[in-house]
Amino acid sequence: MRIVLPRWSGTLAAKAAAFIAVMCCALAALLGVLVHVSVTDQTVGQARTLALSRLRDATSAFESGDTLLPGAGVDPRGLPESLRRLASSGQRGTMVAQHHGRPTMWAAGPADHGRVLAVAVDYEQQAHTIAALDQSILWSSGLAIGATLVVGAFAVTRVTRRLHATAQVARRISAGDLDARVKDPLTKDRTRPQDEVASVAAALDSMAASLQRKLQAEQRFTADVAHELRTPLTGLHAAAELLPPGRPTELVRDRVAALRTLTEHLLEISRLDTGRERLELDAEHLGTVAERVVRATAAATGADAKVRIVRDVYVETDRRRLERVLGNLVANAHKHGRAPVVLTVDGPVVTVRDHGDGFPDYLVEHGPQRFRTEGGATGHGLGLTIALGQAEVLGARLEFANAPDGGAVATLTLPQQPPELPPPGTRAGDVVSDGTA
Repeated sequence: MRIVLPRWSGTLAAKAAAFIAVMCCALAALLGVLVHVSVTDQTVGQARTLALSRLRDATSAFESGDTLLPGAGVDPRGLPESLRRLASSGQRGTMVAQHHGRPTMWAAGPADHGRVLAVAVDYEQQAHTIAALDQSILWSSGLAIGATLVVGAFAVTRVTRRLHATAQVARRISAGDLDARVKDPLTKDRTRPQDEVASVAAALDSMAASLQRKLQAEQRFTADVAHELRTPLTGLHAAAELLPPGRPTELVRDRVAALRTLTEHLLEISRLDTGRERLELDAEHLGTVAERVVRATAAATGADAKVRIVRDVYVETDRRRLERVLGNLVANAHKHGRAPVVLTVDGPVVTVRDHGDGFPDYLVEHGPQRFRTEGGATGHGLGLTIALGQAEVLGARLEFANAPDGGAVATLTLPQQPPELPPPGTRAGDVVSDGTA
């Protein structure tokens, strides 16, 4: 039969408690056995010495023909058979046995004509003493184990509580909250001894601070580069418009337009990274928004998509950001997938599916990554970054998967209630991944 352990059985606190309990039981058992053996040997030794002394007195009285003392006799009834055989062989010995329902210490030796002279000494008081000692050992061991478990559980709980706090901060950092810090009490006072938990907490805080500085430097660099590129690109665009018609001019204008698009994408990503985006809520039917996105994409790219409305809902959200997310998903499907591209509205869930080769494995597993494309795809991998960042601002969840029968599937799940506007100066969520667009 398989034994199913409770969920907490695998925790550090449970393992430490089990270890402490096992060690306490083992130590208590060892000490109890040692005390029991020592006291028993001493008690039995004293009773044996007394019984042998009385046996010598009885032997002297028997040899001189005097009357034997009470408790002494020749071939008495109740004498253990093994002790009787030992005495018959000419040796002396002692043994504890029950006699008339009472524990008795027997001492026996040889008499004349093959008979046995034996002495019985009451052993009940010594037996009660050993039994009381065993009971005291059990009670004291139980109390010691209980007290040790309580103290050990308290100490382990303090450590595990600090470990849980460190793990919680680590999860917040991995979710994008780079302002999170453990701030373990021991790390505040460097004069106090630092244990392993404090060392881990200090290392995690240092890592988060270093990561935050690097990320902020990257964000500033991206924003500065994008801003600096806008001015020369504006002049380059104006100059390209003055060129005479021809194929070279078309190529120049196309590359200038691509550079302007890339610059605008970088600016938008830098705004998303800083968490300064603010929602402008309005209400509209989600199906209407989807149809408008498809028409705008068709007008811009000439590629049409199908809109399938299973269940339309009235949403309260930032329409411009929602259209940006859906537009990027549809454009990505046209650019990197194959027709037909289908946009489906089913309540607050919107899916965009193409029938191409599907998303790359890294994108499905880890999410989109900036400036990374695979399979010879063109582009800079920023469209899905922006879609993911705008979805986070909306409080929506954007997921990427591949259909079993082929094709990429992007699923946008809008919140049932509009997201709360974050207070000024707070982060709306760091965009740390990017994808193919």
